[in-house]
Amino acid sequence: MAVTALGATEVIRPTVRQRKLEDERWLALVLLMPTAILLGLFIAYPFFEGVMLSLSSARVGDPGKFVWFKNFVKLWNDNIFWTAVWNTFWYTGVTTVFKLGLGLWLAMLLNRHFRGKAIIRAFILLPFIIPTVLSTFAWKWMFDPTFSVINWSLFKLGLISARINWLGDADLAMASIMVVNIWRGVPFFAISLLAGLQTISPELNEAAAIDGARPWNRFWYVTWPLLLPVTMVVMLFSVIQTFADFQLVYVMTGGGPANATHLFATYAYQIGIVSGLLSEGAAVSLAMFPFLFIIVVAQLLYIRRVEVR
Repeated sequence: MAVTALGATEVIRPTVRQRKLEDERWLALVLLMPTAILLGLFIAYPFFEGVMLSLSSARVGDPGKFVWFKNFVKLWNDNIFWTAVWNTFWYTGVTTVFKLGLGLWLAMLLNRHFRGKAIIRAFILLPFIIPTVLSTFAWKWMFDPTFSVINWSLFKLGLISARINWLGDADLAMASIMVVNIWRGVPFFAISLLAGLQTISPELNEAAAIDGARPWNRFWYVTWPLLLPVTMVVMLFSVIQTFADFQLVYVMTGGGPANATHLFATYAYQIGIVSGLLSEGAAVSLAMFPFLFIIVVAQLLYIRRVEVR
C-alpha cells in the first residue's frame, strides 16, 4: 500500500513470483531442488542403471540382452559369493564391536582434564585422516612375511621361532584386515562419542556420586543412557561404511588367499571389472542392498525407540 501526491492510497499487489516465494511450500521446493537434482544424478540414476545392468547379460564390449534374474540365480549357487556374504557380516560385526569398545574407552579418557589435551585429541585423528590406500600399504608391509616388523618384534620377544605369513593364511588374513579396519575406525568413534559426552552435564554425575553411586554405576545408569542415541547414530554410519568396504581389503589381500577374504565390494569388482562380466558384477553389488537395507532400517527404528524414551 502506498500514498499518492493527492493523498489517495494505492494498493500495490505482490507479483506472482513474490507470492510464490512467500508461500512456504514453493520456497521449500526451490531450496530442495539443487539437492534433489544432485541425488538424482549421482545416486538414483546410477542405482537404476545398476539394476538394469544386473538384469542383462552385458559384458565388456557387449551390451548383452535382457535375462531377468539369471545372474542372481547364478549367484545363489556360487560358493564364493556366499563366502563373501559370511565374510562381510563377520568382518562388519567384529570390527564394529571393537571400534565401539575402544572408541568409548578413548572418549572417556579424552573427556578428562589433563595437559596437552588438544594435541592428543588431534593426534588421535591421524589414522582417520591419512588416505586409506597409503595407510593400508604401510600395514601390508608390516604384515609381510619377509619384511614384517610384527614378525621381527615377536621373534625378538621369543614368542615365535618361524615367520608367520599373515596374509597368506585364510584365518590370519581375515584377522589382519580386521585389525587394520579397527585401527582406522576407532578415531571416528572416539571423537564422535567424545562430542556426545561433552553434551552431558557434569552435575548429573556429581549428584549421583554424592548419593553414593560408584564410577561403574554412574556410567551405566547416568552416562550410558544419555550417550546411547549418539552411539547408535555413530554405529549406523560405521556399519554402512564397513559393510561396503573396498579399498582396505583390496589393497591388503585382493580378496585372497583363495577368495577367503572377499567382501561384497571386492567380489563385485573382481567379477565385474577384472573378469569383465559387468552384469554379474552389478548383481553382486545389488545383492548387498537388501542385507544393508534391513540392517539400516532396524538400527533407525531402534534409534527412534531410544530417543522416544
